[in-house]
Amino acid sequence: MLFRTLLPTLTFLSHMVSAHIQSPTEEIRNTLSLWSFYLDTGSYTSLPHIFTPNATMILPPPFETSTGIEAITSVLIKAAGNDTTVHALTWQVIEVGDGKREERAEAKTGYFRSGLYPAPNLPYILGRESSGVIQKLGSGNTHSLAVGDRVVALSSTTYAQYTAAPSQTVYKLPSSVSTSDAAAGLLQGLTALTLIREAHLVKSGDWVLVHAAAGGVGLLLIQLLKAVGAKVIATCSTPKIELVKSKGVDVVIDYSKDDFAPKVKEVTGGAGVVAVFDGVGKATFEKSFECVARKGSMVSYGNASGAVPPFTIARLSGKNIKLIRPSLFGYLATREEFETYTKELLEFIEQGKLDIKIHEIYPLKDAARAQEDLEGRRTTGKLLLKP
Repeated sequence: MLFRTLLPTLTFLSHMVSAHIQSPTEEIRNTLSLWSFYLDTGSYTSLPHIFTPNATMILPPPFETSTGIEAITSVLIKAAGNDTTVHALTWQVIEVGDGKREERAEAKTGYFRSGLYPAPNLPYILGRESSGVIQKLGSGNTHSLAVGDRVVALSSTTYAQYTAAPSQTVYKLPSSVSTSDAAAGLLQGLTALTLIREAHLVKSGDWVLVHAAAGGVGLLLIQLLKAVGAKVIATCSTPKIELVKSKGVDVVIDYSKDDFAPKVKEVTGGAGVVAVFDGVGKATFEKSFECVARKGSMVSYGNASGAVPPFTIARLSGKNIKLIRPSLFGYLATREEFETYTKELLEFIEQGKLDIKIHEIYPLKDAARAQEDLEGRRTTGKLLLKP
């Protein structure tokens, strides 16, 4: 399917899907180039390495301009570096294939990227999630979607006015959920939801510890945990304490001033927490492990501070602890799983139990400024790009 993107979320810094660094220890900033291209139709026998068959509608040369065709803007990463450049280029667009949909984008989201995952082959069009309106359907299984539907989608190369994605990861939005909230909340919201449903099934009354509670996943995670009745201990930096408190957590620990491990033991009467949700990694792993209660779970889902050092598995046996390294897409491998969790996530938003905080909506042409704001830690909540 092809859909018009209304608000893509800023994803070129995603630690999950858009890392553009070859080495975990190498710090590289990405050069972003804005490429102007034209919507056209054509045929193809093979796609270039910068695109994937299930997530793109763009073809390389020949660059034949079709008069009267709407111009499209896309953000493309060309090389590692610090500069940004604007280029003009004409692209052709392929017909959407079986089981795909074409979407006019409304919103796209962005994330912090620390370079802990291998880079894709460059050049590469950025983006991983978006919302918009379906413009065209492929001939395969469209899962009851229709042209004109407002949808939210997980797909590749979403930093453009139009994007294509497999219908398996497209979901029709209820009228009460805005395209901006949907795009801003989809990827990290699904991450948070599957953490508490799959990685460790959290029950009402459970004590849990959440690190980086003011971060993209963390802020949604603490709200979902409170919605299911958990008792939440959250860590964050001094400037974000009030924000975290406003989400109803039971205990907030300023990690820049206090050692969280003794505080967790004190709050839980020495028992520890039934689950630690740790997206920080290297800096917090050892003390987080100390905080896990007997038969509890250590859920390590991110490496914001660096990769966790080698771990001796025999250490788990002392308290029969479960160590889990979950992947969102491992929980969303089927259409049924994607539908189930997306439906539940949107219901939390509809019911007012999940507040999606949007820091700013940037014009797509200002993607580089959005990146600078994100890396400079000048933002709280999600950043959206508007084509």
